[in-house]
Amino acid sequence: MTTTVTLTFDGRPLTASAGQSVGAALTDAGVRSWRTTRRAGRPRGLFCGIGVCFDCLITVDDQPDQRACLVPVRDGMVLRSDSDE
Repeated sequence: MTTTVTLTFDGRPLTASAGQSVGAALTDAGVRSWRTTRRAGRPRGLFCGIGVCFDCLITVDDQPDQRACLVPVRDGMVLRSDSDE
């Protein structure tokens, strides 16, 4: 049996399966990007999915620059996009 956790992304409630990464949970919820590049404003989200690149950076519980592909979801987690960079 899969345990479901609840988290928020930019104030929007989401559910995810325990054990998923933040990146997988966002992708499952239809969120494909959560930050933009500094110069061109191009959308970024998951790219490598294994923690090698830094395309999936996100703020997790007020901790900026977390790699969404490496951070496991947790019940009550608060995610914030960093699209203002």
